[in-house]
Amino acid sequence: MEKNNFVKSHGLGNEYLVLDSDTITFNLSEKAIKRICNVNFGIGSDGILLKVKSDKADIGLRIYNPDGSEAEKSGNGLRIFCKYVYDYGLIDKNEFTVETKGGIVKACIKEIKNNKATLIDVNMGNAIFNSSEIPTNFEKETVENELIKIEDKEYIINCVSVGNPHCVILKENLDIEEIKKYGTYIENYKMFPNRINVQFAKIINRKEVEILIWERGAGFTLASGSSSCAVASVLRKKDLIDREVTIKMLGGTLKIDINDQMEIRMTGEVRQICKGVLSEELIEDLEN
Repeated sequence: MEKNNFVKSHGLGNEYLVLDSDTITFNLSEKAIKRICNVNFGIGSDGILLKVKSDKADIGLRIYNPDGSEAEKSGNGLRIFCKYVYDYGLIDKNEFTVETKGGIVKACIKEIKNNKATLIDVNMGNAIFNSSEIPTNFEKETVENELIKIEDKEYIINCVSVGNPHCVILKENLDIEEIKKYGTYIENYKMFPNRINVQFAKIINRKEVEILIWERGAGFTLASGSSSCAVASVLRKKDLIDREVTIKMLGGTLKIDINDQMEIRMTGEVRQICKGVLSEELIEDLEN
């Protein structure tokens, strides 16, 4: 592939740039990530997916938020990455494994159109409810129906890790302005040492849930695969939903399946937006 090439794709409006560590000629520093993800001075993106080598899986992935921080796992990011490696011939099979900072993930290309992957299933592993493993600083073994005070608001929270940390808040009504206002405070709350992703969730019925998302390091987001998995995990543990559930977001819907062992499978569409090459002038700006 050409040096400093990129592909930009989205999963339900959650967009990522994919770069290849074998072809980029610059250091992907925090400054570089912020600049590339900036919509005015870079390409604009909700994050960067970097293909790396792996000794433990078929292929390796590093995930970066637009603020330069690294994420352990991303559901939409994983599906976008899987489409990229399949579409561009870096993987020559429909089922393969991806090593992430949050663990090894099993992926399956479920639907192919015109030799391009369009529907992808990812095994996100098992939901983790142990407080210290999420991690949180709460002394209780699990964070379930815990009251916290954020500015002038009180929230009942439930925390889980699906390879990255999440804080789920059940709501009777969803308010976009509310999550935009308080999401950053919850993300950076003192009891979350690595910060946390935030979801407001409204149960429609046992097969459908609607959510709003504040993503750690990215802010208000149209869709999130790991957030969908986190919400489904919390509600499944509470026996408020069935095993198979549709998570509805502003960007679209995902199908989540959680078995009795709390193993999570996520299925959803991915679409490529564009591809290109980072300009020499942009790379000069990244290095200066």
